[in-house]
Amino acid sequence: MLAGSLLSWAVFAQQPVLVSPQTADSLLRNVPAIQLLDVRTAGEFASGHLRNARNLDVRDPEFEKKLAQLDPKRPLVVYCLVGGRSAKAAETLAKAGFTLVYDMQGGFAKWSGSGMPIEEGATPPKGGMTLDEFTRLTAAGKPVLVDFYAKWCAPCQKMLPTVKKLEKEMASQVRIITLDYDQNRQLAQQLGIDSIPAFLMYKDGKVHWKTMGMVEEKEFRTQIKAVQ
Repeated sequence: MLAGSLLSWAVFAQQPVLVSPQTADSLLRNVPAIQLLDVRTAGEFASGHLRNARNLDVRDPEFEKKLAQLDPKRPLVVYCLVGGRSAKAAETLAKAGFTLVYDMQGGFAKWSGSGMPIEEGATPPKGGMTLDEFTRLTAAGKPVLVDFYAKWCAPCQKMLPTVKKLEKEMASQVRIITLDYDQNRQLAQQLGIDSIPAFLMYKDGKVHWKTMGMVEEKEFRTQIKAVQ
């Protein structure tokens, strides 16, 4: 019923429809001939993806040409890791004449973080930190500020200069570590990280502060002082 009502409403929509992972799951289960598009890189796709998804990297210069592989008349769900790239892809799809485009908010991170089924890829991420290693890291010594980021994430890259500045200026008060989300996806899921950039402040192994998105330098300093 939910999928049907969304489908009927979207016929008149001029823009992509934002849906939650749960609604996307309902659409994928109940809407006939629906298409599923993963617009992350081939490497990300290979480390795990939604079942039956087709992979077309939205940052590929040939992305628009490759859309010819899809049927613009059939409904389509598009996703990336956290939502930024899928929003761009959904807009491109709509302009290209796709009539029913659903943009899954929160992307693969929100989907997998909610415990929903995924298809493990042929090349799972390597070199990531285990939960035991992370627990030991955050349990001993001075407070620890953890930054989950990704190289392709524009807000993450925008935050890095501030993070590096604080790492240098406040080294005596806090240990700051940056963790690549793509290499530490399993750890991020275990910690409930479903959006990046994400920041967690630990003292004696306990989380004292957790936030996601852009953060002002002043707020970082306030949180660091609060755990002294």
